[in-house]
Amino acid sequence: MNERLKRLQEIGQSVWVDSLSREDVVEGGLRRLVEEGVSGVTSNPTIFQQAISGSPLYDEQLRELAGEEEPREVFFRLAREDIRGACDVLMPVYERTGGEDGYVSLEVSPDLAYDTEGTVEEAQRLHEMVERPNLLVKIPATREGLPAIEEMISRGRSINVTLIFSLGRYREVAGAYIRGLRRLVGSGGDPSRVASVASFFVSRVDTEADRRLEAAGRPELKGRLAVANAKLAYQEFKRIFSGPEWERLASAGARVQRPLWASTSTKNPEYSDVKYVEELVGPQTVNTMPHSTLRATMDHARVRPTLEEGLEEARKTFALVREAGVDYDDLTRVLEEEGVRKFADSFQELLREIEQKGRRLVRQG
Repeated sequence: MNERLKRLQEIGQSVWVDSLSREDVVEGGLRRLVEEGVSGVTSNPTIFQQAISGSPLYDEQLRELAGEEEPREVFFRLAREDIRGACDVLMPVYERTGGEDGYVSLEVSPDLAYDTEGTVEEAQRLHEMVERPNLLVKIPATREGLPAIEEMISRGRSINVTLIFSLGRYREVAGAYIRGLRRLVGSGGDPSRVASVASFFVSRVDTEADRRLEAAGRPELKGRLAVANAKLAYQEFKRIFSGPEWERLASAGARVQRPLWASTSTKNPEYSDVKYVEELVGPQTVNTMPHSTLRATMDHARVRPTLEEGLEEARKTFALVREAGVDYDDLTRVLEEEGVRKFADSFQELLREIEQKGRRLVRQG
């Protein structure tokens, strides 16, 4: 086991890999990462688009399905095999941790981000399609996504809430989770069988904030807001998942909805390649990393609990950014809209790739 991943695990932070392809599952790459200490997988439309377009391992299945199914249905048939395989690789982790870890995430179609009923319907279908207890279906934290999250939790389904950028939206996500748990318990369901993570996006916040701070003539504040944002979100997590109200649910078997740090690759080459790992280490959290960040973490990250350090500095950063004229609410709104749009664009590109590659394979016989 990698020493740095082991230390993170000892502190209470799970490391997941933000990548999935058929090669990872079939050729043993994912199994080797699990042996090193990785305990989960996240995926998104961009990841699948890169995997399917760049690998011959999908060709036989694509050739069989081309012309028989719509591209969207073909995608889910392809994804089901990869997700099931990854779930099976991680099942020993899931069992060893009593369902605390060992999850694989699959996202609902991004073009449903503003459609509550459509999201609920597809999230239910994905759980039934994959048929694995360690599947997390990803639902975006849009305003329309919130009631879908509550509904799915009330049905006893495990959910990864994605595209969270603001503290206000994070509080709403946690509230939706708790309301869903209350409904589940009220209907006689078992909350101990439900898991959820709240995926709080990190580096994208600095990318947008840095651009605005540069324009405002305050470059000395660059590279500070994203970590401050995540640290204050963690304080909200501790507040929400404590006290008599939460303890009543916990006594019935409910699990906390762990914060998951997403978008933790460093976009600015001036910053450390493990900035969004080293500065966000704390218990009851997850950090999902692309391969490049994971390799860097395993190689040279300095691992110690940092998530509750510098809280006053974090609050001061918020005040200074506001004084510089950067509107936090507008910034996070733009990031949410941009995040939905990017995933939707990737999904459409993925469907086009499936259609074109399928036709090409059929012609080739």
